[in-house]
Parts: sequence; structure tokens; C-alpha cells
Amino acid sequence: MAATETAVQTFKNLINGEWVEAASGETFTTMNPANVKDTVGRFQASTEEDVIQAMEAAEQAFKTWRHVPPTKRAEILYKAADLLEAGLEQYAEELTREEGKTVASSRMEVKRSAQTLRYYASEGLNVSGETLPSDDATTFVYTRKEPLGVISVITPWNFPISIPVRKIAPALVTGNTVVFKPASNTPLIAYRLVEALHQADLPAGVINFVTGSASKTGVPLVTHSAVKAVTFTGSTGAGEKINRQVRLSTRVQLELGGKNPLIVMDDANIDHAVELAVKGGFELTGQACTGTSRVIIMDAVHDEFVEKLVEKTKQLKVGNGLSKGVDVGPLANESQLRNVLDYVAIGKAEGAELVVGGEQLTDGDYANGYYVTPAVFVGVAPDMRIAQEEIFGPVISVIRVSSFQEAMDIANDVEFGLSAAICTSESGRIQHFIQNIETGMVKINRPTTGNAYNAPFGGVKMSSTATYRESGRAALDFYTQIKTVYHGI
Repeated sequence: MAATETAVQTFKNLINGEWVEAASGETFTTMNPANVKDTVGRFQASTEEDVIQAMEAAEQAFKTWRHVPPTKRAEILYKAADLLEAGLEQYAEELTREEGKTVASSRMEVKRSAQTLRYYASEGLNVSGETLPSDDATTFVYTRKEPLGVISVITPWNFPISIPVRKIAPALVTGNTVVFKPASNTPLIAYRLVEALHQADLPAGVINFVTGSASKTGVPLVTHSAVKAVTFTGSTGAGEKINRQVRLSTRVQLELGGKNPLIVMDDANIDHAVELAVKGGFELTGQACTGTSRVIIMDAVHDEFVEKLVEKTKQLKVGNGLSKGVDVGPLANESQLRNVLDYVAIGKAEGAELVVGGEQLTDGDYANGYYVTPAVFVGVAPDMRIAQEEIFGPVISVIRVSSFQEAMDIANDVEFGLSAAICTSESGRIQHFIQNIETGMVKINRPTTGNAYNAPFGGVKMSSTATYRESGRAALDFYTQIKTVYHGI
């Protein structure tokens, strides 16, 4: 045991350009969800004292960083992107070890993160105000877009580098400084991102990195007087708590849960519809806020679809994400495993029929991991808990309907509104779907999951604060404020 302990690397916080231990001197370890006997790393168990130090460093650094030319800021992001790509294979393996997703998915996520850095490096050069007409010929009226100040970035474990990048990159390129706290399940890949920015010569204090539990770090992350904006992705409950805590003058961006439907019409290509359901519902072990958790299907094609969905689901290989041929990795932690198994039991108790999956795997190579087989329920009523509540795991509820309007009503009859998809070729239905579905993102003959880094991302209803969008050019608006100038000539 002693030899194993000494082999575990300890990673530090980054505050004011220095790698430092937590003020408490305490650490915590993270485990591989595919094999909990594999310790990924040891990280700082930060407290409010560490966060306050990070806030003060960020506040001081903002005074100079805001005036750094945009081309210099862009140069740093480009360099960080190159560093991420140079370490691609190592970082992808580390991501899989701490989160569980397949190494192919991890590799794509790291690549995408480098692309996102480059995208915002370029877009940052186009941030500008506007010139306005004036009734007074001696007054020049125009606007400037200026940075806010210190941004608090709080991110989840399911996309532990791509979500931080799409928050941090636009924040930095517009002249803000950052205090970044990643999820405690996946701090290593977040560390690698900060390390790349640090090695790219980002000035001291411009990004500050603290790890630890939300209960011990959360209050100053959202209430410190230096914080000008909070961007958070995570559970709806946690988001609501943040929204109540922030000061009136603090800008907030919250991306929360989803209960995303895939509507399959009777003219759909059923094989394609099955592929969309499997990709949206089971890829990433169902741990995506845009994951397909409901399939709402016309009665005429229900039986054929279910038969093919069950067959396809049975073919999926569950296993360690680092192993070849694996389609579905473990759940990210024990809490996730318990939650998914609880919802499987709830679905059965509510009267839905479990036609495949939903079983914990514990034998052989599965003995030390958080494995569950992808599950499909049929006979699901729209008001059942498994059809209303976010499960965040590989569980699909199939709901049979007799009309397009019934499908639309059921799709909208949840508290969430993140992503929705329809499988059809009928243009009238497509337009009705686009105009009447209550979600922030709409997919036509595409899975509910996946978004382009140059397109806005976000939801409506309880999926988001719906104030500012992430991703794309629209993301820059959250990190800038408008100053109106009346310049007398």
C-alpha cells in the first residue's frame, strides 16, 4: 500500500501565478470509476481562504490584463491550444481514467477544446461597439464593449475540459480574469487546461485554479465582492442556490438539466431513428445534459422501433473506456450508479416495462467499477417520474402516441427545455416542430446531443437562466458590458 501511495501524484492550486497547496494542508484523492482501486491523483482540499486569495489575485490582475492588446490575448490562447494538442494522447487517457467515458470520446473532447481556444482567439479580435447617429453635429456618439472583471467559473464532471474551455476562453479573450473551480470528480483534466494556459505565458493572477468541495469553497465563489459574473453548469438545484446567493449586480449564466425528447414519426427511417436514440441516450453512458431520455413514437411504428432498439442496445459493449471495442463506459461515480439503479426501480414500481438492461455489472472485470447495462423502458406514461425527472444515465423511456399533436404536447410537458429532436421527412411537421417545441436547441433528423462550438448553446424553462448563451459568438456578450460615449467635437 505504501508503494502505491507514493506513486500517486499530488496536484496543486494555481493562485497568482504560483502552484500552491491549500491553506488547510489537506488533500483529497480521485478514483478511476472503471476500477476504484486505481487512484488517479491527489488534489488540494481548498477552503474559503484559498478562494478569497484567488479572488484577490484575479481582482489585482484585472487592472493590467484588461489593457493587454487583443492580439496578445489571442496569441496566448493559440499557444495553449497547441500545448493541448501536443499532449492529446496523455490527456485523453487521463480524462478517461477520471471520468470513465471511452478514450475515443476523450480524444475528441480534448481536440474540440483546442479548437474552441483557437475559435475564441480569432473571435476576440472582432469584439466592438457601434457608431450611432446624433442630432448634434458636434457630438460623436458610440459604444464600447468592455470586460466585466473577475469571472467565477464552476464546471461539472461530464465534459470536464470542453465546458471549462467554452467559458474560460471567451472570458480571457475579452479581458476578464478568472477563478476556476472544477468538479471534484474530474480535477486532473481541468488542471491540464490551466497548466497549458500557464505555460502559454498567461500573466500571474489572470487565471486562478482551486479544487475542493463546493460546500467548503462555494460561498465566496459566488458572493465575494470582486466577482462580477458567475458562469455555472450543473444540476438545477445547485443552479437555483447560486441564483439566490449572488448579489444584485452580479451577472449570472446557469446551464442546468434536461429531459430531452426524440419524436419519431411514422414516416421516419426507423433504422436511422434507432441510431439517433442509441447515440443520444447511451453514448457517454447517458451522462449528458442533452442526452435523449424520452423517445416519443407514433403507434404505427412503435413495435418495429422497440424491437430494433432492444436489439441494438443488447449489442453495446459495456466496459473500461480505455479498452478497445467498448461502447459504454462506467458511470462517473458511486452516486451516479445509485441514482440510475434507483430510477430503474422507480420505473418498474410505476408500472413501466423494462425490456432490456438496467442491471449493475459486478463480476470479473466489472467488480471494482460503476457499471450498469443501458436500459430501455416501454409502456411509459408521460406523468411517470422516469418520464419527467432527469436521470442522467443510460435510461431511455419509450412513450407511445397516436398523433403528432399528442407527441408535441408530451414533449413540452416537462419542466426542462434544453434540446429536442424529431425524425421525419415531412416539411410541415418539421416547421411546426421548430416553431412550437419549447427548447433552446432543435435537431432535425439528428441526435439531441452534440453542439457546434461556433453555435450558441443553452436552454429555456428550468434548463437555463436564459439570459446569455454559451458557445459561438453569442457567448462573448456575457463577458462584456456596454459603455456609451458622447464625445463632443
